[in-house]
Amino acid sequence: MTDTIAPAAIHVRGGRIEQVAAWTDVPAGARLDDVGELAVLPGIVDTHVHLNEPGRTEWEGFATATMAAAAGGVTTLIDMPLNSVPPTTDTSALAVKQAATNGKRHVDVGFWGGAVPGNTADLAALYEAGVFGFKAFTLHSGVDEFGHLDHDQLAEVMHRLADLDAMLIVHAEDAATIAAAPPPVGPCYADFLASRPRAA
Repeated sequence: MTDTIAPAAIHVRGGRIEQVAAWTDVPAGARLDDVGELAVLPGIVDTHVHLNEPGRTEWEGFATATMAAAAGGVTTLIDMPLNSVPPTTDTSALAVKQAATNGKRHVDVGFWGGAVPGNTADLAALYEAGVFGFKAFTLHSGVDEFGHLDHDQLAEVMHRLADLDAMLIVHAEDAATIAAAPPPVGPCYADFLASRPRAA
């Protein structure tokens, strides 16, 4: 049944799918929710979302982003750590971010933590508090409050996160190469690509 579109009975126990069975295979006494001709699809998890609340909610906040996600079949958003104020770089900032979601979530929301200069000692507590993993930049992030790591700082963070068995994603462009490239001169994507040479 997994490689076809067909009528089926989805057996769920404790919030988990146990099996996809024949349409007539409904256990006696089970609650039945018949969705008729609708298609039942798995929810999408978007692991790279910028929910800029608090601090820059006008860019995109929890209410609008999670409503849009729900409308499109996205059931979980994982928020990037850099565009809110404060950025998600320690447990107090994570608590502020989590509190900002109250009454505004229409889908599940999780968080990336930020690895920035000077917060290596905060990474373990942030991970234990539930962040999905960590994001770092090797050049200016686009917002001044989320600093970027030099090579030595990145190595230190990598060693610390290896000890935690935590995931690290890095926006890994060389700042000097980007600085020497021509700035984008127009709205075309090709102009932007020219400002980001392969060597970067």
